[in-house]
Amino acid sequence: MSATSSPVEPRLPQRTGTVTSTMTGFSRRTSMSDEEAIPGSDSNETTNLLLERLRAWKHMCGYLEDYVSATAKVSKSQAKDFEKVLKTVADPLREPHHFSQSAGGVAGWFENIRANTQGMVNLYSDSEKNLKGSVLPPLERLHKEIKAKSKELQNGAAKGAKAVDKARGVTQKHIELLAQHTATLDAASHNKLETSHDPYIVRRGVIYRLNKQVIEENNNRQDLIAVQNNFQQFEAHVLQTVQVVMEQFVTYMGGQLDRHRTMYTDILSTGQRVPPEFEWVNFMTRYDNVLVNPDAPPRSLANITFPNQDHRATQPLIEGNLERKSRAMLKGYSPGHYVVSPARYLHEFKDTDDLRRDPTPELSLYLPDCIIGAIDGSKFSVKGKDVSSGKVGNAFHTNTELSFKAANSNEAEKWWTIIKDATRAPLHTASTTVSTTTSPVSPAAAEASLPPAYAEKEAAAAQETSSPASSPPGVTRTNTAASVPSVSGGAAAAASPTEKPAEKPAEDKA
Repeated sequence: MSATSSPVEPRLPQRTGTVTSTMTGFSRRTSMSDEEAIPGSDSNETTNLLLERLRAWKHMCGYLEDYVSATAKVSKSQAKDFEKVLKTVADPLREPHHFSQSAGGVAGWFENIRANTQGMVNLYSDSEKNLKGSVLPPLERLHKEIKAKSKELQNGAAKGAKAVDKARGVTQKHIELLAQHTATLDAASHNKLETSHDPYIVRRGVIYRLNKQVIEENNNRQDLIAVQNNFQQFEAHVLQTVQVVMEQFVTYMGGQLDRHRTMYTDILSTGQRVPPEFEWVNFMTRYDNVLVNPDAPPRSLANITFPNQDHRATQPLIEGNLERKSRAMLKGYSPGHYVVSPARYLHEFKDTDDLRRDPTPELSLYLPDCIIGAIDGSKFSVKGKDVSSGKVGNAFHTNTELSFKAANSNEAEKWWTIIKDATRAPLHTASTTVSTTTSPVSPAAAEASLPPAYAEKEAAAAQETSSPASSPPGVTRTNTAASVPSVSGGAAAAASPTEKPAEKPAEDKA
């Protein structure tokens, strides 16, 4: 039988498609790489950007508060005192990159305020009381709303980001363990590894923890999407509140000279022409690479790769379903999923699910320390010590002979050959998974593939002929001396040095 090489899986495609938002009508491209196990982006990046935007709106509101307060103070003054009003809005808005610099936005609105305030040289002092009593309170309440919104976002997003960072740290730790143990196996493949250090087991543990990480990331992502969707409504409320306040402001100042009324009306009309969604839409356009795309699909475990995912030490030499004879006399054979890893372990699992629970072997046999019995049809036996981790009293376990049964003789021979070779020398090539269907073969080929007959079997056949009532010899704990051809080809002349002559147990003697 020729050795098979590890299958080379094609590289997973990267998602670079363009997604069009039906709500805003502009295109956004996905920038986050979903194929990275540990994304390089900061989990707090989106939250920090939104907090900075709230600070920008808070400062904008503060600008308006200062503007109205200064107007009330200088209203009783002449043009010299009114210059103080202009100074409150002389500087550009803080965080100017959060506002659109095109015409029709908040930045353009403030430019209009500066231009009109420059012409307000003569204001009457009797407007100070009205400004302080009716215009400032709504702005102060709006300022407090923005601060409360910022505090709510900061407290809520911190929990989700902390959970994501914790999950990523656990995943990164196990990925590093996988790299360490695969390197150890490559450097000293003849040495025995602990069961928990088997790269096959470690890799499945990485998948389990990576799945928990993806769940935390997607939960945090949904929270951020909900916050983003709420931002547009909140900003519309801010703009509408400011527009109402400015309308009251103009009403109080309308009693001034016609020239002043014209200037303030221009300020109002400019502010009212700003659509509620104008700044938010432009903001999403400029920072579509930072904000979470609500139309993009969530991360999928199938698209994620991590270091040493397809390392040859993680690929089983053979895996599939076998039946193992129970130690209880009345239970018979029970099915299970078995794997022979390149680390020369025979593992038993309940199933192949790596997502619902951490994949821990129910049974682990280190094959170089085991004695492989002869194959009889679809049955064979392995005598060794269970070294699976997580079980109390493993240090006191004794060698036990375990009987296995495959679906047919061809599958049994495949399992027996690979297990036999694993006891002699380290094997690093992965065999294909056992198929439940077999191809038809000629009688000559079938006879050539069977193990050679030995003296023990000839004697057993002669004994069967002499006493027909006796049962044929099966695969028992005493039938461990026969040998079959190895994977490299050719019949074995003698048993492996690790094999011992089988001793007839007490029940057989009786």
